[in-house]
Order: sequence, then structure tokens, then C-alpha cells
Amino acid sequence: MATTLAKADGAETVEHAARIEHVSKSFAGPAGQQLVLDDITLDVAPGEFVTLLGASGCGKSTLLNLVAGLDDPSSGSITTDGRPALMFQEHALFPWLTAGKNIELALKLGGVPKSDRRERAERLLELVRLKGSYGKRVHELSGGMRQRVALARALAQDARLLLMDEPFAALDAITRDVLHDELTRIWKETGVSVLFVTHNVREAVRLAQRVILLSSRPGRVAREWTVGIPQPRRIEDAPVAELSLEITEVLRGEIRRHGQH
Repeated sequence: MATTLAKADGAETVEHAARIEHVSKSFAGPAGQQLVLDDITLDVAPGEFVTLLGASGCGKSTLLNLVAGLDDPSSGSITTDGRPALMFQEHALFPWLTAGKNIELALKLGGVPKSDRRERAERLLELVRLKGSYGKRVHELSGGMRQRVALARALAQDARLLLMDEPFAALDAITRDVLHDELTRIWKETGVSVLFVTHNVREAVRLAQRVILLSSRPGRVAREWTVGIPQPRRIEDAPVAELSLEITEVLRGEIRRHGQH
């Protein structure tokens, strides 16, 4: 069943930023159809920050691509409040454009008049704390700065739902921690809903209001946790470490149960 993208009317009450109902996904393989996701049902509320966690190959990125509308589920349905914005592990910036022009391209595709694009791009760079970087080329930016530009470009799409596929995985620990703070701040300031894929348990607990654990392939919702730890949180905070340990033990059990690693 094809993914449904339903943009809510401004006068309506939006109940879900994303609703995933009984979604399964199979791919053709040498031994026939391989089931990757099996009967996933999951809601993301407006303004909610949800992390998807699981072992490598459990279907986290596949599910995110389905929510983004890049592929269709084999069965089930996905409804989102408008078209989501997607941010990948790699920044995917165009190296021949400046930071500002990369953002302006997203604004152009979104129908923003040319006369307004520069100002909007400057405001978005300021939001991600890159004021004054409009004219910098990609090669002049550090890895963390490139991800900030990629985040600004995603926000330029004016989406109500931001999909993030391990966007900080390639960064060093300190840069990643700083960007955790920045993402939390931007999420609070903008009210955007976030569905964030990671294999890092502490990152999941550090960021999310709710953590969803997918089982090993085929991916199913194995468990979920509501994270009641007040923000701001630190990776090294005792409550974060305690909940991370609990989730890690469940994850290890899932991996052992499916005979992986």
C-alpha cells in the first residue's frame, strides 16, 4: 500500500505528526522475498521527539525511508502531517555551493520567492549557530559545521516532521555532544516533531522523550520506554546511564534471541 502524505488544514487539530499502521516491508533476495519489517505500528505526536533504536540491519533506516515517502511499504499505511524533511548521516551538501546557497536551494524547491531566500537562509544559519557562514564553501567547514548546515537545510523545508538517520554517527564524541545540545535547543524552539534513528543507546536516551526498540530482522517493535528525565540531559548523567543500561540489556537479549553477533 502506498505511503499517504496527508497535510493537515490549519483549522484542524493535528493528532499525529506521523502514524505508522501495521507496516511490513519485504525485499527480493536470492532466496525469495526477505521480510525486513514486520507489522510495525507506531505514532509520533506533534512536537514529540522519538528515537528508533536497534541492532544493525534491523530495518531502522528502511522504516525512516518509508516514512519519508522514498519507498512504499509492502503492506500497511503511513500518514504524516505534511511532507517530512530527511537528514542523513552524510551531510549531502553540494560542494560547489556555499553554505547559504545550499539552504537557498531547499527554499527555492519549497517555493520561497528569490527575494526572500537570502534573508531566510541567514536566519536559519543563525538558528544553528553559524551566523556569518553564508558565503563559506563546504570544504571550509568542519564535520560538525557541515551537519549544522544540513540541519538548517532540512529546517528550510518548513516540515512539521524531521527524520534523522544517524546524523551524528561520523562525528567525534565532543562534537556529537555539542550537537546533541543544539538539536535539543532547536527542537524546543521550533516545535518540530523528530523521528531519530540511532544504534547508540545513550544517544537515544540523551535526546528522546520516547525510545522505541526494534527487534533484529525482521524488525518489530520489541519494547518502548518513556524518558522522564528532565532536559537538559548529559550523556554522563546517572539517570541517563541507568536507563541506557536497562535498554542495553534488553537489546542484547534481542540480539542473542535472533542469533546475531
